[in-house]
Amino acid sequence: MKITRIETFLVPPRWLFCRVETDDGVVGWGEPVVEGRAEVVRAAVEVLSEYLVGRDPLRIEDHWQVLTKGGFYRGGPVLSSAVAGLDQALWDIAGKHYGAPVHALLGGPVRDRVRVYAWVGGDDPGELREMIGEQVEAGFTAVKMNGSGRMDRSISAGGLASIVGRAEVARSVLGPDRDFAIDLHGRATAANARRIVAAVAGLHPLFVEEPLAPEYLHRLGELTGATEVPIALGERLYSRSDFLPALTSGLAVAQPDLSHAGGISEVRRIATLAETFDVQLAPHCPLGPIALAASLQIAFATPNFLIQEQSAGIHYHRDAGLLDYVIDPAPFTFVEGHARRTALPGLGVTVDEHAVRQADKRPHGWRNPLWRHDDGSVAEW
Repeated sequence: MKITRIETFLVPPRWLFCRVETDDGVVGWGEPVVEGRAEVVRAAVEVLSEYLVGRDPLRIEDHWQVLTKGGFYRGGPVLSSAVAGLDQALWDIAGKHYGAPVHALLGGPVRDRVRVYAWVGGDDPGELREMIGEQVEAGFTAVKMNGSGRMDRSISAGGLASIVGRAEVARSVLGPDRDFAIDLHGRATAANARRIVAAVAGLHPLFVEEPLAPEYLHRLGELTGATEVPIALGERLYSRSDFLPALTSGLAVAQPDLSHAGGISEVRRIATLAETFDVQLAPHCPLGPIALAASLQIAFATPNFLIQEQSAGIHYHRDAGLLDYVIDPAPFTFVEGHARRTALPGLGVTVDEHAVRQADKRPHGWRNPLWRHDDGSVAEW
C-alpha cells in the first residue's frame, strides 16, 4: 500500500482538514490547523507531503520521526500542527486497514466511556446561569467557562470580584456533585494568577486552565506551590520536551492538543510521561470532528485520562458546527455527559467528503481578535 495523494481543505468556521489517499482505496482524515494561521499550516502540509507521497502509510512512527526530525529546523506550532494532522490521517488509515479502532492499536481500551465537558462562555454572569442550566439538562456533569475577558496587568478589586462571581454562579447551578473549570487563557500575569486562584479556591473548580502564558512557565512552580487548586495547561505546548518543565513544576492536568502537539503519536507519549508524574490528561479540543475523534481514541486507551473538551456550541463557531462535516453523528452523541466507545475502524469518524469539498470552495480567513489595554498597548487575547 502506498500513499498516492494528500489534499487539504480550508473549511468554516476556522478549521483545516487533510485527506490522505492510498493506492488500494483506503482514505485517512486528519485535522492539521493553527487557529488563525490555517493557511500557513496548509502550506506546511503541502511541503511535508512531498516526502509522504509514494510511501507506505503504515510506517507511522518512521514517518513521524522523519517529519519532525528530518529537517534541521524543528518544532513550533506550524510544523507540529502539520505533522499532527498527517499523523492522525495515518492512524486512521492503519485502523481501517486492520479493521480496528485506533484505541485497539494503542493497546486496547481501558474504559468504556469518556467523560466530556461543555463550553458555556462565561462573559455574562446572567447568561452564564442559563447556559450552565441548559448543559445540566442535557446531561453534562462538567462545564468550562472563561474566567474573564481582557485582563488588566494589575487586576482591580472589581475585576477579581467579577471572576469570583462567575465561579459562584457556576457552583450554585451545578451543586456539589458536578464540576466547573475556569479558563484564564494565558491572560493573567503571575501576580494576577496567584490572586485569582486563591480567590476561587473555596468554590472547588475542577481546574484552573492556563493561568500563565507558556513563555512564563518558569513561574509555574510558584503558583502550584501556593494553592491546592489543580492547575491545567498545555494547548500551546507541542512536545514531550515542552511539557517536561511544567510536569516538574507541579502541573496537575496536562492539556496537549491532538491537532497541535504532533498528533496521536506524540500525545500518546506525552500522556505516558505525564503518568510518571501522577498528572492527568485532558486533551484540548475546541476544534472540529476529526480532532475530537482522534482525542477520543487517545482517551479510551490512556489510564491517566481525566476529561475531554469538545466544541459543540462553542462561541468560536460561525457558519458551521461540530457535526456539519460528518455522516454519522453517533460517535459524538453524548449520553449522561460521556462519549461511548465504539468499534468503528480508524478514528471512528465518517467524514462527509462532499460537504468538505463544497465548504472548501468558500474558505475561511479566521483570525483571533486583537485586544488592547486602555493605554493602547497590546493585551493578551
